[in-house]
Amino acid sequence: MCGIVAYVGPKDAAPILLEGLQRLEYRGYDSAGLAIVNSRSLKTRKVKGRVADLAAAVPAKFKGTIGIGHTRWATHGAPSDVNAHPHLDQEQRIAVVHNGIIENADELRRRLEGEGVKFESETDSEVLSHLVGRMVKETDSLREAVLRALKSVVGTYGIAVVDAQRPGEIVVARNGSPIVLGLGEKEMFAASDVAALIRYTRQVVHLEDGELAVIKADGFNTFTSDARETAKEPFTVDWDAGHYDNGGYEHYLLKEISEQPDTVARTLRGRIDDRFHIAHLGGLNMDARETRSFRRVKIIGCGSAYYSGQIGAQLIEELARIPADAEPASEFRYRSPVVEPDTLYVAISQSGETYDTLAAVQELKRKGGRVLGIVNTVGSAIARETDGGIYLHAGPEVSVASTKAFTSTAVAFALLALHLGRVRDLSPADGRRICDGLRRLPEQIKEILTLEDRIRELAKKYADAPGMMFVGRVRGYPVAREGAQKLKEISYVHAEAYPASELKHGPLALISPELPTVAVVPDDELLDKNLTTLGEIRARHGRILMVGHRTSEAADDCIVVPRNEVELDPILLTIPLQLFAYHAAVALGRDVDRPRNLAKSVTVE
Repeated sequence: MCGIVAYVGPKDAAPILLEGLQRLEYRGYDSAGLAIVNSRSLKTRKVKGRVADLAAAVPAKFKGTIGIGHTRWATHGAPSDVNAHPHLDQEQRIAVVHNGIIENADELRRRLEGEGVKFESETDSEVLSHLVGRMVKETDSLREAVLRALKSVVGTYGIAVVDAQRPGEIVVARNGSPIVLGLGEKEMFAASDVAALIRYTRQVVHLEDGELAVIKADGFNTFTSDARETAKEPFTVDWDAGHYDNGGYEHYLLKEISEQPDTVARTLRGRIDDRFHIAHLGGLNMDARETRSFRRVKIIGCGSAYYSGQIGAQLIEELARIPADAEPASEFRYRSPVVEPDTLYVAISQSGETYDTLAAVQELKRKGGRVLGIVNTVGSAIARETDGGIYLHAGPEVSVASTKAFTSTAVAFALLALHLGRVRDLSPADGRRICDGLRRLPEQIKEILTLEDRIRELAKKYADAPGMMFVGRVRGYPVAREGAQKLKEISYVHAEAYPASELKHGPLALISPELPTVAVVPDDELLDKNLTTLGEIRARHGRILMVGHRTSEAADDCIVVPRNEVELDPILLTIPLQLFAYHAAVALGRDVDRPRNLAKSVTVE
């Protein structure tokens, strides 16, 4: 959630750190800061606000060839200059930037205060700088000081540490919060996200949990928390700096919505087998016999990933006839789940670093579960931890609200359901039907995007509502949930989603002319029942915006999308709801790409 950038090499560090921090702005933050080592002393600048505010506060003579930078998303202490990172020890020799949460920070703080340490901030992170500062005086080694300090720490962290007395090295460490090394020509980088490095290098190394590294201009070495050396092979990132540009769009979110014909096509590319009408998914690392052995599928994810998992569960049950359900990963990991040997688990995360999902994967692996990953980021933690899976190939998603990753995840689930179904009892004719439907998706999404002007006007019409109800049945329900999620997270309009059949069991009491309803109404076997629900809403003077495959007199306004196969229609029905939420947020003057209080990659609990 917070962002880390570090640099050591021959160049002036501050501009590199600031540029890297700007590329991490999409993660969500409330303050930013830098520490530069110069002439065996530390120079720091910290501000509440954006990276542009930090850049304006950095003087021209803020020089040095080694430094660390940070963007903060508050967990302990309100946003302020003092609570911003980096944090220093009392001698102002050590500077630390930290992502994550130190669970025993209060205990460590009391201990250090008892030893005479005076704290400047309210953060949990400051304990790290004081711990390392005390240890470095005992060991005269930054590597050893960090190792010893972390032995006292309980919690999650991604950290970067510099020592003014050792201006040629940076120590970084990971436990539950990502750290990536970037390899340059006689220079080295580290960051919490590849986005910060991509302008300077595409050669990266991911640290594992419990792993540390010392980086110097001429290279790096990695080791475990018990000081055992490890060997790491760098790999080349497919994305380049151009993937992080807004492409002339007003917002990244609109760019990413508009990219979906291409991103869906990339998710499908090379994965449809016309001979057997099956999905070719070599990354699953399962042969047909093992695939047939599973009797249940459990899907875990958080936020929009969870809702895409609900679409996936529906697809798997319909096409493969295997019982399937989805559950929030944040709940799954705490309820001591029963892990069954004949259950296939699927973990979803765009970043591949979502902490709740990663922790659930690790718990499943500990109990012997077979886990697949559906992720967008190659080499990410979940991709490395799982037994196999599917890469989305959607390209980097910069806006906090997920759009193209959501649709690509739903498409990946369609491929997985097709694969499971054809290995089991799905007929060749039905396999061909789904294959043909998948191929139609990119052009149909293009068709929906041509409705943007119409959707913009509808968004303006409804944007002033104090809240909105979203409803859908069976296939339409997860679409309604995702639509409500999009509206609330970027427009701040209160939105709730319910199964259409549940309205009469309580939520119908909320219906009034002031509370509009968005109804997801596909042309499927439940059409008549859905239209009956619209009648119930109209009878209570509720306004209705219907999203479906036809118009209806029961609705005040309609958005009509093209039909595909009924199993795949939910993928298309999500697109107009993305545009609706986007234009509602614009109409209300919201910061669309960086909604308040949220972060892109949630790497803390």
